[in-house]
Amino acid sequence: MEDCIFCKIANGEIPCGRIYENESFFSVPDKNQKVPGHSLIISKRHFKTTLDLPTTSGKELLDCIKKTAMKIIKKQKAHGFNLVNNNFPAAGQIVQHVHYHILPRKKGDKSPFVY
Repeated sequence: MEDCIFCKIANGEIPCGRIYENESFFSVPDKNQKVPGHSLIISKRHFKTTLDLPTTSGKELLDCIKKTAMKIIKKQKAHGFNLVNNNFPAAGQIVQHVHYHILPRKKGDKSPFVY
């Protein structure tokens, strides 16, 4: 998609340090860090939401999540992480390109994501 920031990152038009990548997904540090180590898992192809992803991409998505989370946990000396995915503007999705947030957590953090 022409004006999509994540498509530009995926295509190499906007350089950024990739944490991990496979054939369908890649991860990068989030420009707007909510916590140290906050990172994004982004689809290399433009899909608006998780509902638009092909079912067959599940294995590569999980691979990217796991490998990225393990690297971040080690680097940040974290004790856990939140995995967040907002779908559609009503749910807080700002960039209309499917992506997942990994937020490393340490014991005692005040996390707004406790359910």
